[in-house]
Amino acid sequence: MSQPTAPFDVDTHLASIIASSDDVIVSKTLEGVIMSWNPAAERILGYTAAEAIGQNIRLIIPHDRWPEEDDVLARIGRGERVDHFETVRRAKNGRMLNISLTVSPIRDRSGRIVGASKVARDITERKRSEEERERLLALEKQSRQQAEEASRLKDEFLAVVSHELRSPLNAITGWASLLLMRPLDEQTKHAIETILRNAQTQTQLVADLLDVSRIVTGQLRLNVRSFQLIPVIEASIEVVRPAADAKSIRIETILDPSAGPVAGDPDRMQQIFWNLLSNAVKFTPRGGRIQVRLQRINSHVEVAVSDTGRGVDPKLLPHIFERFRQGDSSTTREHGGLGLGLAIVRHLVELHGGVVNAYSEGAGKGTEFIIDLPIMVSARGPEPGEQQVHPSVGGNLPGKVLALAGLRVLVVDDEQDAREIVSIILGEAGAEIETASSTREALDLMERWKPDVLISDIGMPGESGYDLIRMVRALPADKGGRTPAIALTAYARTQDRLKILSAGFQMHLPKPIEPTELATVVASVAKRL
Repeated sequence: MSQPTAPFDVDTHLASIIASSDDVIVSKTLEGVIMSWNPAAERILGYTAAEAIGQNIRLIIPHDRWPEEDDVLARIGRGERVDHFETVRRAKNGRMLNISLTVSPIRDRSGRIVGASKVARDITERKRSEEERERLLALEKQSRQQAEEASRLKDEFLAVVSHELRSPLNAITGWASLLLMRPLDEQTKHAIETILRNAQTQTQLVADLLDVSRIVTGQLRLNVRSFQLIPVIEASIEVVRPAADAKSIRIETILDPSAGPVAGDPDRMQQIFWNLLSNAVKFTPRGGRIQVRLQRINSHVEVAVSDTGRGVDPKLLPHIFERFRQGDSSTTREHGGLGLGLAIVRHLVELHGGVVNAYSEGAGKGTEFIIDLPIMVSARGPEPGEQQVHPSVGGNLPGKVLALAGLRVLVVDDEQDAREIVSIILGEAGAEIETASSTREALDLMERWKPDVLISDIGMPGESGYDLIRMVRALPADKGGRTPAIALTAYARTQDRLKILSAGFQMHLPKPIEPTELATVVASVAKRL
């Protein structure tokens, strides 16, 4: 027989709930006098029930929060309920606590509001966590902003470095190239070739710095199409041949014509081979040999560049494709350079879906670089008008200087050397030349002289080439507003080219420029080709 159930005492049950709650539960009069104080209040706030009951609730409220408490009591007096109100309370030991507070009116049997019940939860740890998260987010945002600013400043610095180095190189390579077109005795010819070769090396160092910047920031892109490797390899060899001949280095080629086309950017692929061949010439002693092999192996094309040079220390071999890594960085090293070429090679090869490896049996035993590239499964021929081999860094375009007889060309540059070399190059090709050193001077000549082609620098004091092309394009057609324009500038980054073309120029030519290439581009925009 079951035992009779004891009568349910609601007051006792509620008292038990209040006593066992982890939340602070107190009650007070409308004047703020504390009437009850549960064990959680004792534990969290430090005051015993005997110490708290009969005291004003301001006992635990910081002075600056008293108006806030007065407002809560006024709302309670109007019969409102205050839910999840976050505020601060002070414990007996002086420690400040963050709490979430819910306050409800207490009514007597007649419904009259006689006080307030308060349920408070300690959210100090939660608030601390939130504040720490906010602090970390603020630090992360600050760090990101600092990184973005550092990246912006770095890009600006590289752009300035490129401009300041390319501008004098333009005059050096221009004059050297022009002189080599004239009859010269062997000693003079050798001297000028040396000047040109070293200027081209400096140009490549600048290009390498910009390429590494693009690689690090993920901005280096390929202009992908189908092409054959043999013409690209042969063009790369022709670029380094003068340097190889100067050291009596023999370059051998074993090129399989059936190796098949690859998909990629022929300009960048030529840069890969140029870097490997230049590296081989640099580290191969006089009278040595360089071999270039191209063959198909299953579904891949393999290109190997080997030399009989100084070889690579086995300790360096695993790190040879790292940026700024050099076998000898001492002040007595034999060979210069920044240690960027092979890092660029690896990145460009990987962008083409290939791999590159280096092999060497040690000092004095030569080095071999092997590139594996995937063959195109379905090859398409080049698009109409698409060139398969492009001029390499520092290389001359084939063919003679095009006749520009009677073509009026206005050359705008604030540097006299730059104006002079462009004027002589185009003048010898038959063009009529006028020059201007400023935007205002150029605009005056545009209206008075009406040139057929405008060639302008970008970085000029006062008003830039961007200002000039904007003002030219605002002119009526009969005043020169539609004149074909070429930007010949030392600003050579991808973003510079895009900005230049969107500003209204038809072509972007980075300095330094080869004479034949300059004449060809001028003829092209003037529709003389």
